[in-house]
Amino acid sequence: MAAPSMKERQVCWGARDEYWKCLDENTDDASQCKKLRSSFESSCPQQWIKYFDKRRDYLKFKEKFEAGEFQPSKTTAKS
Repeated sequence: MAAPSMKERQVCWGARDEYWKCLDENTDDASQCKKLRSSFESSCPQQWIKYFDKRRDYLKFKEKFEAGEFQPSKTTAKS
């Protein structure tokens, strides 16, 4: 598989940014962003989608942690 061209990368990143913006505006309610998710998936290589999904989860966790809003689960706190 060849690497995406610069134009293909820009289209992918734009689709990702629009999808993430929708999630932010809808408090992570993915059902409101199905069309944008579909566009994101059709614009990006599968491995990039997987990476971006993990990246978003990490960034949201980090944001909550730094704001002091992270609450570990009870099972995590006991171990």
